[in-house]
Amino acid sequence: MSLPAHRARLRLPSATTGTVMAVASMSTIQLGLALSVPLVDQLGALGTTGLRLAGAGVLLLVLIRPRLRDFSGRDLLACTMLGAVSAGMMVFFMLAVTRLPLGTASALEFLGPLAVSLWGPGRGRIRWTAMAALGVAALTEPWHGGIDPIGAGFALTAAACWAAYILLTQRVGDSVTGLGGLAISMPVAGLIGLLAAAPSELENVTWKLLAAMLGLAALSAVLPFILEFLALRRLTTSAFGTLMSLEPAIALLMGLLVLGQRPGLAPAFGVAFVVIAGIGATRSGARTAPAPPEPRPSAVPATVSSSSS
Repeated sequence: MSLPAHRARLRLPSATTGTVMAVASMSTIQLGLALSVPLVDQLGALGTTGLRLAGAGVLLLVLIRPRLRDFSGRDLLACTMLGAVSAGMMVFFMLAVTRLPLGTASALEFLGPLAVSLWGPGRGRIRWTAMAALGVAALTEPWHGGIDPIGAGFALTAAACWAAYILLTQRVGDSVTGLGGLAISMPVAGLIGLLAAAPSELENVTWKLLAAMLGLAALSAVLPFILEFLALRRLTTSAFGTLMSLEPAIALLMGLLVLGQRPGLAPAFGVAFVVIAGIGATRSGARTAPAPPEPRPSAVPATVSSSSS
């Protein structure tokens, strides 16, 4: 029996829930970055990133225990690609900030979700995207730093990885049940992260540092990736890409509350712009479930009637 027409398109869980998950993800990432600062001095930027990704991959494998036979070949390929761009997003950004001011690198990296937010239906998305872009520019003030061409290349590569991450996360989340896709992609990201860091930045690893990195992996990698994974089941990629503009604002807020860093006038206006853009994107950003596939006709064996005399 087919579903009634009015149920062909059902709203998934509310955009508000997805927004809360996205904001919580960005908050835990920023908190994890703040707590990682002492470890960067001992392990280097790539060493810290590689161990954090590897720890997240191990935790997800142990907690979720995905079975490869439950995945189609296409799903495994998508999960592997998601792991690769997840690693690229973090590794290339770390390489960028070794050559560029943080504000400049952040502004260039945000071009990734900015491009995604322009992709999709709805005329209002351009308005919110433009407001978010202005807000991020005011927050990061990239004009205060010079541009190193290699550093800019790293940041733009991280931006491309971020855009692909958003699109692939929604693709994997829609096609793979539960968190199994994440449990496949994160070990791939961890392996790539370790290869990028090895061997020069892993020489100073101790058991104490490994334990600390495992805790940071849970806080700033496992939890954020799970939250983003679930958020993209509730939001369009356009709305999610616009919401990512809140991350510099969250970083600014944590700097104010934790480190006592007071923002200037331009960053304060930037916060207002990205918050307004985030609210606007959320109000029009709920996803609708696709129409269910038509049921296949069941095969009815042909019957041969015989008449008796």
